[in-house]
Amino acid sequence: MGEPTYEVVWPLGKSVYETVPLASRASSLEGKTICELWDWRFRGEEVFPLLRELLSRRYPGVKFVEYGVFGDTHGPKEREVIARLPQMLREQGCDAVLSGIGS
Repeated sequence: MGEPTYEVVWPLGKSVYETVPLASRASSLEGKTICELWDWRFRGEEVFPLLRELLSRRYPGVKFVEYGVFGDTHGPKEREVIARLPQMLREQGCDAVLSGIGS
């Protein structure tokens, strides 16, 4: 008797969504509004201020809408926060997003 033979099965399921092209990248963040999103885990209260400071030095006129404006993206009201997020980003004039997730 030789080695056993097995049928090959694709380990991933069929895709159930269509991919969409990514938005084009901004050529510069100078004068842009960056909105911060956070799941209130893993030191965002330390990391975001550092990012603000460093990005402000590099890109004059950059503005930030801090994570507290948007709410916890992974908390008890996650569904509501995510559902209203597109409208809130538009209202805040968001040009780019910094999304911090805990690990």
